[in-house]
Amino acid sequence: MSKLQVRDFIAQHHYLQTTPPARFRFCLYHREELVGVAVFGHPINDRSLTNTFGCTALEGVELSRLVLLDEAPGNGESFFVGHCLRKLKRMGLAGVVTFSDPMPRITAAGDLVKVGHVGTVYQALNSRYLGRSSPRSLRLLPDGSVLNDRTIQKLRVGEPGTRAIREALARLELRLPTGAVGPELTKLLDQHTRTVRHPGNLKYAWAFSRAAARHLPPVVPYPKLDPLFHPLHNK
Repeated sequence: MSKLQVRDFIAQHHYLQTTPPARFRFCLYHREELVGVAVFGHPINDRSLTNTFGCTALEGVELSRLVLLDEAPGNGESFFVGHCLRKLKRMGLAGVVTFSDPMPRITAAGDLVKVGHVGTVYQALNSRYLGRSSPRSLRLLPDGSVLNDRTIQKLRVGEPGTRAIREALARLELRLPTGAVGPELTKLLDQHTRTVRHPGNLKYAWAFSRAAARHLPPVVPYPKLDPLFHPLHNK
Protein backbone atom coordinates (compact mmCIF):
# COMPACT_ATOMS: atom_id res chain seq x y z
CA MET A 1 0.00 0.00 0.00
CA SER A 2 1.28 3.46 -0.86
CA LYS A 3 2.16 6.24 1.58
CA LEU A 4 -0.77 8.29 0.29
CA GLN A 5 -3.25 5.45 0.87
CA VAL A 6 -2.05 5.05 4.46
CA ARG A 7 -2.32 8.80 4.98
CA ASP A 8 -5.86 8.86 3.60
CA PHE A 9 -6.90 5.91 5.80
CA ILE A 10 -5.62 7.69 8.91
CA ALA A 11 -7.23 10.99 7.89
CA GLN A 12 -10.56 9.20 7.58
CA HIS A 13 -10.46 7.04 10.70
CA HIS A 14 -8.12 8.60 13.30
CA TYR A 15 -9.24 11.50 15.48
CA LEU A 16 -5.96 13.40 14.86
CA GLN A 17 -6.39 12.95 11.06
CA THR A 18 -2.68 13.54 10.44
CA THR A 19 0.15 11.12 9.68
CA PRO A 20 3.59 11.90 11.17
CA PRO A 21 6.73 11.08 9.17
CA ALA A 22 7.14 7.30 9.04
CA ARG A 23 10.06 4.91 8.93
CA PHE A 24 7.87 1.81 8.81
CA ARG A 25 4.23 1.29 7.84
CA PHE A 26 2.20 -1.88 8.40
CA CYS A 27 -1.26 -2.70 7.08
CA LEU A 28 -3.82 -5.23 8.32
CA TYR A 29 -6.25 -6.82 5.86
CA HIS A 30 -9.34 -8.88 6.52
CA ARG A 31 -10.99 -10.61 3.56
CA GLU A 32 -8.90 -8.45 1.23
CA GLU A 33 -10.18 -5.24 2.83
CA LEU A 34 -7.87 -2.82 4.65
CA VAL A 35 -8.96 -2.73 8.30
CA GLY A 36 -5.91 -1.35 10.09
CA VAL A 37 -2.63 0.54 9.80
CA ALA A 38 0.30 1.11 12.14
CA VAL A 39 2.93 3.81 11.63
CA PHE A 40 6.34 3.72 13.31
CA GLY A 41 8.59 6.75 13.09
CA HIS A 42 10.98 9.08 14.83
CA PRO A 43 9.67 10.82 17.97
CA ILE A 44 9.75 14.59 18.33
CA ASN A 45 12.40 14.29 21.04
CA ASP A 46 15.39 11.95 20.55
CA ARG A 47 15.55 11.39 24.29
CA SER A 48 12.30 9.43 24.13
CA LEU A 49 14.47 6.68 22.65
CA THR A 50 18.03 7.37 23.83
CA ASN A 51 17.08 7.72 27.51
CA THR A 52 14.74 4.73 27.34
CA PHE A 53 16.99 2.16 25.67
CA GLY A 54 20.51 3.62 25.94
CA CYS A 55 20.77 3.55 22.15
CA THR A 56 21.15 6.04 19.34
CA ALA A 57 18.00 7.74 18.10
CA LEU A 58 18.08 5.69 14.89
CA GLU A 59 18.10 2.37 16.76
CA GLY A 60 14.56 2.77 18.07
CA VAL A 61 11.19 3.93 16.83
CA GLU A 62 7.91 5.26 18.17
CA LEU A 63 4.56 3.70 17.39
CA SER A 64 2.92 7.00 16.45
CA ARG A 65 -0.36 5.87 14.85
CA LEU A 66 -2.47 2.76 15.36
CA VAL A 67 -5.85 2.63 13.64
CA LEU A 68 -8.14 -0.41 13.42
CA LEU A 69 -11.69 -0.51 12.12
CA ASP A 70 -14.53 -2.31 13.87
CA GLU A 71 -14.45 -4.82 11.00
CA ALA A 72 -11.10 -6.16 12.24
CA PRO A 73 -11.39 -9.66 13.79
CA GLY A 74 -11.50 -10.15 17.55
CA ASN A 75 -8.18 -9.44 19.30
CA GLY A 76 -7.12 -7.71 16.09
CA GLU A 77 -5.18 -4.96 17.84
CA SER A 78 -2.99 -7.27 19.93
CA PHE A 79 -2.46 -9.62 16.95
CA PHE A 80 -1.52 -6.74 14.65
CA VAL A 81 0.77 -4.87 17.04
CA GLY A 82 2.43 -8.12 18.12
CA HIS A 83 3.17 -8.95 14.46
CA CYS A 84 4.66 -5.46 13.93
CA LEU A 85 6.87 -5.78 17.01
CA ARG A 86 8.24 -9.15 15.89
CA LYS A 87 9.07 -7.75 12.45
CA LEU A 88 10.85 -4.72 13.92
CA LYS A 89 12.82 -6.89 16.34
CA ARG A 90 14.08 -9.00 13.43
CA MET A 91 15.28 -5.78 11.79
CA GLY A 92 17.72 -5.31 14.67
CA LEU A 93 16.11 -2.35 16.41
CA ALA A 94 16.72 -1.75 20.11
CA GLY A 95 13.07 -1.20 20.96
CA VAL A 96 9.80 0.64 20.48
CA VAL A 97 8.13 3.34 22.57
CA THR A 98 4.54 4.49 22.34
CA PHE A 99 2.18 6.84 24.14
CA SER A 100 -1.44 6.40 25.11
CA ASP A 101 -3.70 9.42 25.57
CA PRO A 102 -5.97 9.02 28.63
CA MET A 103 -7.91 12.23 27.99
CA PRO A 104 -11.05 12.15 25.83
CA ARG A 105 -11.73 14.80 23.21
CA ILE A 106 -14.98 16.72 23.32
CA THR A 107 -16.27 19.05 20.60
CA ALA A 108 -17.32 22.61 21.36
CA ALA A 109 -20.91 21.32 21.22
CA GLY A 110 -20.18 18.72 23.92
CA ASP A 111 -20.04 15.63 21.70
CA LEU A 112 -17.48 12.91 22.44
CA VAL A 113 -15.12 12.33 19.48
CA LYS A 114 -12.43 10.27 21.26
CA VAL A 115 -12.54 8.26 24.45
CA GLY A 116 -9.59 8.20 26.82
CA HIS A 117 -7.17 5.28 26.44
CA VAL A 118 -4.81 3.75 28.99
CA GLY A 119 -2.98 1.46 26.57
CA THR A 120 -4.88 -1.77 27.21
CA VAL A 121 -3.47 -3.39 24.07
CA TYR A 122 0.10 -2.41 25.07
CA GLN A 123 -0.43 -3.86 28.53
CA ALA A 124 -1.72 -7.09 26.96
CA LEU A 125 1.53 -7.31 24.98
CA ASN A 126 3.72 -7.07 28.11
CA SER A 127 5.05 -3.59 27.51
CA ARG A 128 6.89 -1.78 30.30
CA TYR A 129 5.00 1.20 31.72
CA LEU A 130 7.30 4.23 32.03
CA GLY A 131 5.02 6.82 33.60
CA ARG A 132 3.53 10.01 32.18
CA SER A 133 4.92 12.57 29.81
CA SER A 134 4.97 16.20 30.97
CA PRO A 135 1.60 17.94 31.54
CA ARG A 136 0.79 20.60 28.98
CA SER A 137 -1.96 22.85 27.68
CA LEU A 138 -3.81 21.89 24.49
CA ARG A 139 -5.54 24.26 22.11
CA LEU A 140 -8.64 22.55 20.72
CA LEU A 141 -10.53 23.40 17.55
CA PRO A 142 -14.35 23.25 17.52
CA ASP A 143 -14.30 19.60 16.36
CA GLY A 144 -12.13 18.57 19.31
CA SER A 145 -8.89 18.21 17.31
CA VAL A 146 -5.64 19.71 18.60
CA LEU A 147 -3.90 22.69 17.03
CA ASN A 148 -0.37 22.32 18.37
CA ASP A 149 2.16 25.07 18.98
CA ARG A 150 4.48 23.98 16.18
CA THR A 151 1.66 24.10 13.62
CA ILE A 152 0.61 27.54 14.84
CA GLN A 153 4.17 28.81 14.38
CA LYS A 154 4.41 27.36 10.87
CA LEU A 155 1.17 29.09 9.92
CA ARG A 156 2.31 32.41 11.36
CA VAL A 157 5.54 32.58 9.37
CA GLY A 158 4.27 30.83 6.24
CA GLU A 159 6.49 27.75 6.43
CA PRO A 160 5.77 24.88 3.99
CA GLY A 161 3.94 21.79 5.17
CA THR A 162 0.70 23.42 6.31
CA ARG A 163 -1.56 22.23 3.49
CA ALA A 164 -3.20 19.49 5.57
CA ILE A 165 -4.04 21.76 8.51
CA ARG A 166 -5.31 24.50 6.19
CA GLU A 167 -7.61 21.95 4.54
CA ALA A 168 -8.78 20.73 7.96
CA LEU A 169 -9.51 24.30 9.02
CA ALA A 170 -11.38 24.92 5.77
CA ARG A 171 -13.59 21.90 6.47
CA LEU A 172 -14.52 23.63 9.72
CA GLU A 173 -15.23 26.80 7.68
CA LEU A 174 -12.15 28.45 9.22
CA ARG A 175 -10.20 29.64 6.18
CA LEU A 176 -6.81 31.33 6.25
CA PRO A 177 -5.10 33.22 3.42
CA THR A 178 -2.05 31.67 1.78
CA GLY A 179 1.42 32.54 3.01
CA ALA A 180 2.21 33.98 6.41
CA VAL A 181 -0.79 34.73 8.60
CA GLY A 182 -0.60 37.00 11.61
CA PRO A 183 -3.72 38.93 12.63
CA GLU A 184 -5.95 36.40 10.84
CA LEU A 185 -4.55 33.52 12.88
CA THR A 186 -4.77 35.46 16.14
CA LYS A 187 -8.44 36.17 15.43
CA LEU A 188 -9.09 32.50 14.63
CA LEU A 189 -7.41 31.35 17.84
CA ASP A 190 -9.29 33.86 19.97
CA GLN A 191 -12.71 33.11 18.46
CA HIS A 192 -12.64 29.43 17.58
CA THR A 193 -10.29 27.56 19.93
CA ARG A 194 -10.34 26.68 23.62
CA THR A 195 -7.53 25.69 25.94
CA VAL A 196 -7.61 22.62 28.18
CA ARG A 197 -5.01 21.25 30.58
CA HIS A 198 -3.69 17.79 29.68
CA PRO A 199 -2.18 15.64 32.48
CA GLY A 200 0.37 13.96 30.21
CA ASN A 201 0.26 10.85 28.04
CA LEU A 202 1.09 7.37 29.34
CA LYS A 203 4.40 6.02 28.03
CA TYR A 204 5.08 2.36 27.25
CA ALA A 205 8.11 0.56 25.82
CA TRP A 206 9.24 -2.80 24.44
CA ALA A 207 12.97 -3.57 24.63
CA PHE A 208 14.28 -6.00 22.01
CA SER A 209 17.69 -6.74 23.51
CA ARG A 210 19.17 -7.38 26.94
CA ALA A 211 21.23 -4.20 26.66
CA ALA A 212 18.12 -2.11 25.97
CA ALA A 213 16.11 -3.87 28.68
CA ARG A 214 18.76 -2.98 31.30
CA HIS A 215 17.93 0.71 30.79
CA LEU A 216 14.24 0.29 31.55
CA PRO A 217 13.02 1.24 35.05
CA PRO A 218 11.68 -1.40 37.47
CA VAL A 219 8.27 -2.88 36.79
CA VAL A 220 5.40 -0.85 38.23
CA PRO A 221 1.64 -1.55 38.09
CA TYR A 222 -0.17 -0.60 34.92
CA PRO A 223 -2.40 2.49 35.14
CA LYS A 224 -6.17 2.33 35.00
CA LEU A 225 -8.54 4.83 33.43
CA ASP A 226 -8.81 7.95 35.58
CA PRO A 227 -12.49 8.50 36.46
CA LEU A 228 -11.93 12.25 36.19
CA PHE A 229 -11.52 11.76 32.45
CA HIS A 230 -14.47 9.44 31.97
CA PRO A 231 -16.54 10.62 28.97
CA LEU A 232 -19.70 10.99 31.06
CA HIS A 233 -17.86 13.26 33.48
CA ASN A 234 -16.73 15.50 30.62
CA LYS A 235 -20.02 15.81 28.76
